[in-house]
Amino acid sequence: MQRGLDKVASKSRQQFAEFERSGKANPSSKKSVGRIEEQSWTAAVARSLHLVWPAVKGLLMLGMSCLIAALWYCRRLYTYLAQLLKWWSRYLQKKFIKNLSVMAEVDLLGYCAREWKGETKQAIQMRKVYEELFWRHHIKYIRQVRGDHYCALRAVLFWVFSQGISFPSWMKERDILKLPEKLLYSQGCNWIQQYSFGPERYTGSNVFGKLRKCIETLKANWTEISGVKDKDERGNMCNILFSDESKEYKLYEAIKFIMLYQVIEAYEQMKNGQGHVPRLFSLLFARDTSSDPLSFMMNHLNPLGDTGGLQQVEMILLGYLLEVKIRVYRLCKFNTEEFQVNYPEEYHREWHEIYLLTEDDHHYHIPIISI
Repeated sequence: MQRGLDKVASKSRQQFAEFERSGKANPSSKKSVGRIEEQSWTAAVARSLHLVWPAVKGLLMLGMSCLIAALWYCRRLYTYLAQLLKWWSRYLQKKFIKNLSVMAEVDLLGYCAREWKGETKQAIQMRKVYEELFWRHHIKYIRQVRGDHYCALRAVLFWVFSQGISFPSWMKERDILKLPEKLLYSQGCNWIQQYSFGPERYTGSNVFGKLRKCIETLKANWTEISGVKDKDERGNMCNILFSDESKEYKLYEAIKFIMLYQVIEAYEQMKNGQGHVPRLFSLLFARDTSSDPLSFMMNHLNPLGDTGGLQQVEMILLGYLLEVKIRVYRLCKFNTEEFQVNYPEEYHREWHEIYLLTEDDHHYHIPIISI
């Protein structure tokens, strides 16, 4: 038994030795084995890809189809959103322009050609006047102002704000927010309860609270805008302010009340013989309709913004309290001494000069001088 096992082991060792000798003698056989193994792996991979590719191809086609569909829908969505944004922008622009009470600058002669067509005597005269303004007075552009009964106040305040003109000196010396209470408690002007806020008449005891809110609006906006040095930024702020009816009407009512305050102060000084009173107050109190502050308020201030605008005496008063020289081109007075007038005529050299233009002494526009 042992001998048989030894013979088998010996035979195996001999065969293994012969195999090693054959490998050393013929190394190309190893390379052949490697190539065969490599080819077999390649074939296996190829067969696997051949089997898998239809499924992968289907997934790729599905993915490409989904991507193309997504891009198409995104493009349609983008086009829709772009159109919606364009429509919304036009809507806001129209709404803003509609609410804007002082329009953007337009060419003066172009404005004249649109407004004064035809060959009537008045149209021919107006075209001649506008050419005179363009060539001799260097007025190249005009800003149209909404033509309601606040028109003159609107034009003056817009000019003051857009030019960055600060508070007049007398306003800097006192707190204008306290003026309503001062007139009520210090000077006993209970009749101010009959003050009208444009179309809103006779607010009674609420008048002082409403007046204070109006003056607060005036002071806050005037302070903010006059503190801006950049002209374009200041212009944008004015456009926003003068497209907000609620705010701008508060500005006008505040100015109306300050005009009343100035008249009451001047009346008290004249009655008590205190100090020098400007000549404009003599003119104002000489009218039967404004012989005292109460009649001035009832007959001239209360209708302002409701049924009437500023008359020439009130224009003088407005220039005086704002400490500006208001130069007005009165087109209806062309070729007369009253074609150009200043409100007031008595003014200080350091006062700012602002310009207005009117065709009928009722509606005012803002001329832009360019030399």
